[in-house]
Amino acid sequence: MIIRDLALVPGMPELGAELLLEGFKGTGTPSLSAIEGCRETLAPLKDSDAIAYATVDENGRLLGLIGGLACYDGHAFELHPLVVHPSVRKRGVASALVRALEVEAARRGASMLWVGSDDEDNRTSIGGIDLYPDALAKLRDIKNIRDHPFEVYQKLGFEIVGVLPDANGFGKPDIFMAKRLAKPA
Repeated sequence: MIIRDLALVPGMPELGAELLLEGFKGTGTPSLSAIEGCRETLAPLKDSDAIAYATVDENGRLLGLIGGLACYDGHAFELHPLVVHPSVRKRGVASALVRALEVEAARRGASMLWVGSDDEDNRTSIGGIDLYPDALAKLRDIKNIRDHPFEVYQKLGFEIVGVLPDANGFGKPDIFMAKRLAKPA
């Protein structure tokens, strides 16, 4: 597995859009259910402040990609997007991509990464319900019902730090996760 700057991978951004479409199939994410939405998701990665990497195999086949968008005056980077081809999941591709993003974001002075992990199709215990009142109590007891990626992010060192109820419509929250890159001196 080779990690490269996304811009240096032949066939980008179209291959990346196709990977997003395949990788998010069946997740209930409307913006990634059509190729145009996938292209739009990748567009901000062309920004000079963005970080974008891809993993390819020895034959140059695209296995995964990750983006990081600078925010909070560069003190943080939003991880967006992260996708791994279904045929190579659970083989360290996501870990390698996240680690590369962490190293570069820290090199640029960021102290943390964050990610929003939507539940648009009731894949967690907080999807499909009214989170008011006391959304944080419901979040504290979150359960993964149908392969939601929040547990993947936890394995990568992220922790749940909040929730935006109804972010994507009633009962469709966005789960916020974060990871510190360096401890304060």
